[in-house]
Amino acid sequence: MGSKNKPKQPPVPSDRPETLRREIIFVLEGRTLSAKDISANVGIREKDVYEHLGHIRKSLGRKGPSLLVTPAECKKCGFVFRKRERLRKPSKCPICRGQSITEPLFSIR
Repeated sequence: MGSKNKPKQPPVPSDRPETLRREIIFVLEGRTLSAKDISANVGIREKDVYEHLGHIRKSLGRKGPSLLVTPAECKKCGFVFRKRERLRKPSKCPICRGQSITEPLFSIR
């Protein structure tokens, strides 16, 4: 009994991250948005936005325009997270331990 092998179909390419990153860059040009806003515009999870923003920051730094980050701020005492390298929102304030913190905002200029 011989079995006939079906010719293999080429795999369907998934959305490439570079395409998503270009779309995020397009959404951010001339606008200041939070990761939640970017997520809604591009249609990906907020968690994934932060990963893409990290790559975008590295790639744009070499070309000319750059990713600008407006740091998160504690709503209780006003502490601004200026020296923070991570793009995600901090969980609590190091000064007052408050957890009511504004989200960082992102733009490309």
